[in-house]
Amino acid sequence: MSELKNDLLLRALRKEAVERPPVWMMRQAGRYLPDYLKLKAKYDFFTRVQTPELATEITLQPIDQVGVDAAIIFSDILVIPQAMGLEVLMEEGKGPSLPKVITNAADIKALNTADAAAHLKYVLDALSLTKRELNGRVPLIGFAGAPWTILCYMVEGKGSKTWDKAKQFAYTQPELAHALLQKITTITIDYLKAQVQAGADTVQVFDSWAGSLSPADFKTFAQPYLLQISDAVSPYAPVILFPKGTWHALGDLSKSSASGIGIDWTITPQMARELTNNSITLQGNFDPAKLLAPIPQIKTWVKEMIDGFGTQNYIANLGHGITPNVPVDHAKAFVEAVKEYKTN
Repeated sequence: MSELKNDLLLRALRKEAVERPPVWMMRQAGRYLPDYLKLKAKYDFFTRVQTPELATEITLQPIDQVGVDAAIIFSDILVIPQAMGLEVLMEEGKGPSLPKVITNAADIKALNTADAAAHLKYVLDALSLTKRELNGRVPLIGFAGAPWTILCYMVEGKGSKTWDKAKQFAYTQPELAHALLQKITTITIDYLKAQVQAGADTVQVFDSWAGSLSPADFKTFAQPYLLQISDAVSPYAPVILFPKGTWHALGDLSKSSASGIGIDWTITPQMARELTNNSITLQGNFDPAKLLAPIPQIKTWVKEMIDGFGTQNYIANLGHGITPNVPVDHAKAFVEAVKEYKTN
């Protein structure tokens, strides 16, 4: 493998000194990029995900066009339910749906947890191809959805603002919920280890719907599985945990085996540092909607954000995925503002 020319991200995750914070954006591959939209017009979503050459092309676009310090493989968190034997449909403009949902013990028993690498070979092939094409320019990030978030889709069958069905399932049938969460955790660990073997330099676990749980319920249904994944995968590569909307868990998570924690915009940098005792690298927390503001304003906000976190043990990022309506030059301005950062 070629030597990394830009290893800022990995150094920040190892808490080594960096000249400036590394920067990348969640969902940077796709959505807002005109070149991505051309491919989207030609190929349906899962064709893009399951064709290594297409996934690689999409993964590389923001490296060339926006100048980020890391590539994140173009894929989807719902490849795990697919690998476990559930059908996942992706309708443009509507989001994902799972025609058959999990309701009972028999449904859980029928789920496959073996051979993650075989079922998800297309993701691993895309990682290996991307790694070759990157040729050491920047590190490559692999990822998976967290068990709680995957359970939400498996039980609810589609996106939701409140996840009532998923929560009802967890609260009224906790034994079944834990059985399902453990199955998801087992296959996810195998999948992430396989991603590292295929070329991922670090992996991120997206718990997008963790914020739907109370602090006590997060500790019951989400945190133990995040920690299990981190403990199993971190000996092989740095792990970034991103349970969105759970600032209350920062203290616990900062004592984990993870190398980084992603945070959204509902917490100040100072409070995040305080809750984690500055003991772990933090990533975030720019509100993606702010990328729609005028460019000079974006640059001012980025500077304020880095002033708040400091340049060390920090990865500049958004507090959630970039939205499709963001102009490319605004995304670029965000990245440039980080690269130009100077302390006064």
